[in-house]
Amino acid sequence: MRKVMIMVIVAAMSVMMATAGFAGAKKEKLKVGFVYISPVGDEGYSFAQDQGRKAIDKLPWVETSAVESVPEGPDSERVVLNFARKGYDVIFGTSFGYMDPMVKVSKKFPKVAFMHCSGFKSTPNMSNYFGRMYQARYLTGIVAGMMTKSNVIGYVAAFPIPEVIRGINAFTLGVRSVNPEATVRVVWTKSWYDPALEKDAAISLLDMKADVITQHQDSPGPQEAAQERGKYSIGYNSDMSKMAPKSHLTAAIWNWAPLFKNTVEQVRDGVWKGDESLWWGMDQGVVDIAPFGPMVPQNVKDAVAAAKQNIIKGNNAIFVGPLKDQNGKEAVPAGKSMTDPELLGMSWFVDGVIGNTK
Repeated sequence: MRKVMIMVIVAAMSVMMATAGFAGAKKEKLKVGFVYISPVGDEGYSFAQDQGRKAIDKLPWVETSAVESVPEGPDSERVVLNFARKGYDVIFGTSFGYMDPMVKVSKKFPKVAFMHCSGFKSTPNMSNYFGRMYQARYLTGIVAGMMTKSNVIGYVAAFPIPEVIRGINAFTLGVRSVNPEATVRVVWTKSWYDPALEKDAAISLLDMKADVITQHQDSPGPQEAAQERGKYSIGYNSDMSKMAPKSHLTAAIWNWAPLFKNTVEQVRDGVWKGDESLWWGMDQGVVDIAPFGPMVPQNVKDAVAAAKQNIIKGNNAIFVGPLKDQNGKEAVPAGKSMTDPELLGMSWFVDGVIGNTK
């Protein structure tokens, strides 16, 4: 028991010491590093993160640098470690699979602020950040539900993790809110960025009579496939309309600038806390939808505008019961709203999704 108490005290002191590295340690200038999973020219996920980097790079007291196309695993640890050794004050790791490597490096550099995107692990000097993209997904689902004629909507998805499953579910709830007969078919690629594979997955969905294609992928491959078939598409990460102008209805998009700016300001002022996870939503400007394509009629725009205002005002939590899973079993009772921990751990599909979660 005595040894256990000593271990607890030592652990607590370590946490206090690591946290104290930020308390009151104001800085005049910051060096901020970014680690990306894919090329910034993909018009997708890394592109959106890089737009946020460019926004804070304009601040006179911030200097930024980024490394593109860093695989998850040992390579990411090497890149993060290199930033820390070079004296960077803040390091953003932008992919889920960077989580464990960043935890490891953060323990070696307690005076560096580490920000990991979409994960759940933290240390006294490593926090998590993400956005409530499911809110934008719900809105794009309304668009898809009102624009489909076949009532089959295709969803090209990367990995069956809670982040992606949550987005698919929110999209489907948006679809079914305006079109209860429509279904959403999911195909997994098991890759964040593989343009050819993503396009092939979209083609397989188009072959199954899907007339609207959306995605949780980094490239515009699915958008291009839809346009080539004369069908509609809904992008992700950024406005992909220039990649498929005849097909692109809208997109669920990121705006990381407000969150990045908030973080570097807190680190500069010595008030940043590593144990605080950020999950910002549409009301804080981190997620939104892209401008509508010319083919989207006014009644669809009006329906989306009304739903968007409800979300911003807090009048639509989206995941509110009664909700059934894809097997027809009650998953969320009537009147109950899913909590953030439940959303962050979501591993089941709602009614209306065709596909599996593996």
